[in-house]
Amino acid sequence: MNWKLAFLVALIAIPGPVAISWLALPLLIDIESLTIPLQTLQIATALQSIVLVVLASGIGALLSAKVGLRAPVLSALASGGDVRAAIGLQLLPGVIGGFLGAAVIIGFYEFAPSELAVLQERGSIPFAARILYGGVTEEVLIRWGLMTILVWAGWRTLQRARAVPSDAIVWLGIGISALVFGVSHVPSVVAGMGGVSGMVVAYITFGNAIFGIVAGYLFWRYGLEAAITAHVLAHVIAYAIRG
Repeated sequence: MNWKLAFLVALIAIPGPVAISWLALPLLIDIESLTIPLQTLQIATALQSIVLVVLASGIGALLSAKVGLRAPVLSALASGGDVRAAIGLQLLPGVIGGFLGAAVIIGFYEFAPSELAVLQERGSIPFAARILYGGVTEEVLIRWGLMTILVWAGWRTLQRARAVPSDAIVWLGIGISALVFGVSHVPSVVAGMGGVSGMVVAYITFGNAIFGIVAGYLFWRYGLEAAITAHVLAHVIAYAIRG
């Protein structure tokens, strides 16, 4: 395994759990009903996410190259390669993906069911947490970790005779990881509302899964950094337009 690469991936993703635990968690829960100190919950939540980040970083570093997935910029940093050239190849697809992602985010809020719109009026996740966790950590967890292992497992299970996984297997990995990405946004809404309808669960899941497909495609065709660029830029643009 490329330990330097795993370390660099984890390094960029770890600030996200800290930001989400300290900046967003107090806004998503009923603090008065807590039976433990808020700070204890924040530390436990951050540590749990950091453990997942470390696992995802290691999985990606171990398996990504075997299935044709990569993190060109971080790999160049780890090996002493041409970082500027690697960045240049990630920028344009990342920017295009960012504008697509922003359109998805804005549309998600504009057409949200009424009960979800009520939650939005109560407040939103702080911008720094959106960028650090949403833009970076989620890409490491969902794309670099989960999507990589799904593609690898599909390849080794269904296509052992092939030297590399087929496009169909990669798309299956993109689709499943996108759905998981969508579902992962449901608990925070449930925590904020105390319960939601099946329609809202489906809306949250598939609304977020749309961008998950965009990010998964960028990761496959260009690299992890393109997906991260798109995710970060999507939040920046959406925040600039609607807050």
